[in-house]
Amino acid sequence: MREIEQIYHNNFGIAFYWKTGKETILDKVQLVFKETGFYFTVQELNQFCSLIEDSILDNTCCEACELKHSCHKFLLKTPCSQIDLAVSMTELKSIKDLVEGSLFRIDLDEYVYGVGLN
Repeated sequence: MREIEQIYHNNFGIAFYWKTGKETILDKVQLVFKETGFYFTVQELNQFCSLIEDSILDNTCCEACELKHSCHKFLLKTPCSQIDLAVSMTELKSIKDLVEGSLFRIDLDEYVYGVGLN
């Protein structure tokens, strides 16, 4: 099994970098949740974050619905134009946390080990 360097995880999924030997491949992030895996660049991960926000905003009309958190009628677009996901609002919020937490960690590491390094 190939080794990984974990970026972020929650109860719904995980984001990590692949490693080859002792070298970590930092140009793409593996995002895995709900039996689905995406291999995104940081730019695509940022785009996915925006698409998640769009989906949340588009589905605010369901605020009063009792099935809002279990309904799988929410469409989540992905940076892959051919792939959209049907998710519940609970899953959507978990994906949002996973992506935002990953981006925060990537930005923090870039600052600490980049411009913030003395």
